[in-house]
Amino acid sequence: MTKSNTDLSAHTPMMQQYWKLKREHPDQLMFYRMGDFYELFYEDAQKAAKLLDITLTARGQSAGKSIPMAGIPFHSAEGYLARLVKLGESVVICEQIGDPATSKGPVERQVVRIITPGTVSDEALLDERRDNLLAAVLGDERLFGLSVLDIASGRFSVQELGGWENLLAELERLSPAELLIPDDWPQGLPVEKRRGVRRRAPWDFDRDSAFKSLCQQFGTQDLKGFGCEKLTLAIGAAGCLLSYAKETQRTALPHLRSLRHERLDETVILDGASRRNLELDINLSGGHDNTLQSVVDRCQTAMGSRLLTRWLHRPLRDRAMLEARQDSITCLLEHYRFEQIQPQLKDIGDLERILARIGLRNARPRDLARLRDALAALPQLQQAMQDLVAPHLSALAASIRTYPELADLLARAIVDNPPAVIRDGGVLKTGYDAELDELLSISENAGQYLMDLEVRERERTGLANLKVGYNRVHGYFIELPSKQAESAPADYIRRQTLKGAERFITPELKEFEDKALSAKSRALAREKALYEALLEQLIEVLAPLQESAAALAELDVLSNLAERALTLDLNRPRFVEEPCLKIDQGRHPVVEQVLETPFVANDLALDDGRRMLVITGPNMGGKSTYMRQTALIVLLAQIGSFVPAAACELSLVDRIFTRIGSSDDLAGGRSTFMVEMSETANILHNATDCSLVLMDEVGRGTSTFDGLSLAWAAAEHLAGLRAFTLFATHYFELTVLPESQPVVANVHLSATEHNERIVFLHHVLPGPASQSYGLAVAQLAGVPGPVIARAREHLARLEITSLPHDAPQGGPGQSVAPQQADLFAALPHPVIDELGRLDPDAISPRQALDLLYTWKTRI
Repeated sequence: MTKSNTDLSAHTPMMQQYWKLKREHPDQLMFYRMGDFYELFYEDAQKAAKLLDITLTARGQSAGKSIPMAGIPFHSAEGYLARLVKLGESVVICEQIGDPATSKGPVERQVVRIITPGTVSDEALLDERRDNLLAAVLGDERLFGLSVLDIASGRFSVQELGGWENLLAELERLSPAELLIPDDWPQGLPVEKRRGVRRRAPWDFDRDSAFKSLCQQFGTQDLKGFGCEKLTLAIGAAGCLLSYAKETQRTALPHLRSLRHERLDETVILDGASRRNLELDINLSGGHDNTLQSVVDRCQTAMGSRLLTRWLHRPLRDRAMLEARQDSITCLLEHYRFEQIQPQLKDIGDLERILARIGLRNARPRDLARLRDALAALPQLQQAMQDLVAPHLSALAASIRTYPELADLLARAIVDNPPAVIRDGGVLKTGYDAELDELLSISENAGQYLMDLEVRERERTGLANLKVGYNRVHGYFIELPSKQAESAPADYIRRQTLKGAERFITPELKEFEDKALSAKSRALAREKALYEALLEQLIEVLAPLQESAAALAELDVLSNLAERALTLDLNRPRFVEEPCLKIDQGRHPVVEQVLETPFVANDLALDDGRRMLVITGPNMGGKSTYMRQTALIVLLAQIGSFVPAAACELSLVDRIFTRIGSSDDLAGGRSTFMVEMSETANILHNATDCSLVLMDEVGRGTSTFDGLSLAWAAAEHLAGLRAFTLFATHYFELTVLPESQPVVANVHLSATEHNERIVFLHHVLPGPASQSYGLAVAQLAGVPGPVIARAREHLARLEITSLPHDAPQGGPGQSVAPQQADLFAALPHPVIDELGRLDPDAISPRQALDLLYTWKTRI
């Protein structure tokens, strides 16, 4: 293929047309169609050459300089577009809409589509297992309106949130590819640190215009049916999304049929730090290996995988819904019913995104072939679902209707293995349309017709040397040698004289020529028109098809959770009203899969009278694993899944907080300790008596006395809030907390030393740890021997100088709180604190004597 040789000087009509379109889209790369290529000019060409590693050339002149230019073949544009979208770029596609043969001057072009990271729907540009979202936000820190659109599925939601903290946590959950904010917001807001932030004119967020355009989109008089008519900020944001989607797609959006009002109080809230720490679908290194999703996702369809990921990021607090999901999994496990359903789901494919592309009118032939195969598979799936008695599964089965007429239409219309694009035809079956068949037959049978005509004409004229032929300049002809030309029949009309031969045309051959030469282009035009009509027919039944796709995705997730329950030995948790979290033989679902040795399961028991566990034990002893597994068990229970435990009983939690590990936020100018304290502050402000809180090594980032004081105060505050808390610490002083806080208990991870080597037992046992094994772990990590030996000397000296010489020794039957062998040992005992607060004049002699006996026992 060759590039157009059009003159590209700056003032030619061609470049004037280019600039007219480019001025409307100054900040986006413009793919400008010229013949068989998309061309980019000026800064666009320079930028694209760098990003795509393509050749930068120059053509024509502008202000005495050559015009930079780069091009890509239009038939392979998809791969280049995918790379640009991944890099966060937006691309304006300008196509030739005029006919080059009839155009006077440059062929007319117009923008047919704008591809942006948040509005792509093409299969090649999307990760099939991840949602690709577009979001808009409006308001201020008192109240934000947030709207989210997945154009590749048609899901459209709104919600209102108070404060930056809630907004940023929700954006962390959604991770939109693009985020639209009003242009009149001040610069440097926290939200602008996110990728893909684009400012839009304030009037794009106008509530009245938004209300009208949304009602028009959904064909309703108001938004009351969606339960969101009072969310004025969120409606403004939704209106902005709708206009942006229309602007980029340049077509109607029939697959956007409703708005869902999402509420924070329906879900278990996780902040950004907790999502990262729990590694739900992205690990701490930014990859997808060894995440919760990598272990629990064996869905048969991509739409099922995406739904499961949404569930993991949005656990529910609706006990009825969770128990309905549990009943469904139980039902699918009975008689291994999921084994019949899963292979049939595999034949369904990614129905959700196929239907969205049909709605956007950019569905490819292979999309329709997959839809045909999916519809053909539905009757058998319906049959398999008749045995499923769980009410929730019955409701899904009712939504997964069969579509015999549609299945028959697509079976008649689409060839078994269609080409990737409609461009060159060959998509529709013979017998689907008589006119198309005739046009294709003329085009395909031209050669045979000419051979038959030659035989007939030889017989009719008796001229043995008569030939029928064709060339591109003169078309079809009958050729006779010059000597025989005089014997030509009367209906032969002379067309061309050659040396030694004459060429003729007949009325019959002329009629065939007109038909044949136009048949190919007419066949292609007819096929494209029939294909468009087929898409329109499918758009008419889009609503029930989308409902079926949503039900199929959920059936896929539930079947997957049943299979995982069997394979990974997961059991059904039981929800109760009274506050508790009891886990028998709990396991970490991810760590268990990567260990070569058997995982050591552990119990956990929290209830209304016991709200916090202070966890001590050596580094690498398993404290973090024990804490994380607790959070993951609760999270899995609150998506309706079975859990990695022999038994589990819990009340619903409203939030899961994790303060585990930290790294510097250098770009934000925050040290590790600052990050740690910000996360701690968030927990202390927002935890309730229904929250699950994991606190790991609070206070380590500062001096030892500051750190211990902060950890102690934070633990006391959480105990006062009565949040279910796992508080892991190396500050052994905190193990005296149960004496002043009845809701606190001590547990420790066991370890032992053998031949001066530490052996981790990973068992959680009651009571505090006896020592920290810090030097043993250092030795295990490879710290040089002389350093370890010197550390032992320092430790011995510190133990002598730090411990008070008159410290009471525990006699028989008396327990002494373990003292950390370091500077903290000289800190006041809680009894001394109480004595300091006591007013001796306010108590009777008998009370004073009782107190003395109590304190003696405690000391």
